[in-house]
Amino acid sequence: MKILVVEDDRVVADLVVFTVRRAGYEAVMANDAGSAIRRWQDDQPDLILLDVNLPGTSDLKDGFAICKRIRSKSDIPIILLTVRGEEDDIVYGLEAGADDYILKPFSPRQLVARIQTILRRTNTGTVTPPANFSAEGLEFNPKLRQIQLENGGPVKLTPLESRLLESLMLNEGQVLTVDDLTSDVWGAGGGSSEMLRQLVRRLRAKVEDDPAQPRYIHNLPGVGYSFKRK
Repeated sequence: MKILVVEDDRVVADLVVFTVRRAGYEAVMANDAGSAIRRWQDDQPDLILLDVNLPGTSDLKDGFAICKRIRSKSDIPIILLTVRGEEDDIVYGLEAGADDYILKPFSPRQLVARIQTILRRTNTGTVTPPANFSAEGLEFNPKLRQIQLENGGPVKLTPLESRLLESLMLNEGQVLTVDDLTSDVWGAGGGSSEMLRQLVRRLRAKVEDDPAQPRYIHNLPGVGYSFKRK
């Protein structure tokens, strides 16, 4: 399998490439926005490791913008690598369609584990979902990553949003803990309670008529979340 490493710091890039190759993957490199897009198009990697703070262009100013551009055309797994761990940065990463968000500094073992988790999920999946899920006023097609609401047109979901909704609807009526959901969405060792909270917020904004008074996605404070119909 081939992994595209997008990183402008040569020392960090060499370390990541060494880690990726030692784990048995082929690695290709890019060090700015333009070369990242070209490498993605020409090399057709299986996963992208994308630094957020990159030298960019007027329309691709950083890793978030690159992620958003690629995600608009492809479902390729993207892991953002960054020193920026504030809540707003996590929100931006989720909005851009990233599959995971790893804060620097990180250990080579952690990086390989997260890569393996995402590639395993991408290639084999964790469940074989039905063609679609239905609830009153809501239709969800996990294959297309699309929801259809009774009061509007189709709405596209990011890969993370789709996995979260799928997990909740597969377990309708049950409260899933934060640990259950982060494991389902990001895989073992991935994600965090804050990333899940932000992901739930974004999913509610797409699914609910009034996110402050949710019809479908409910939370039990201190425990987790559930999908149920009021």
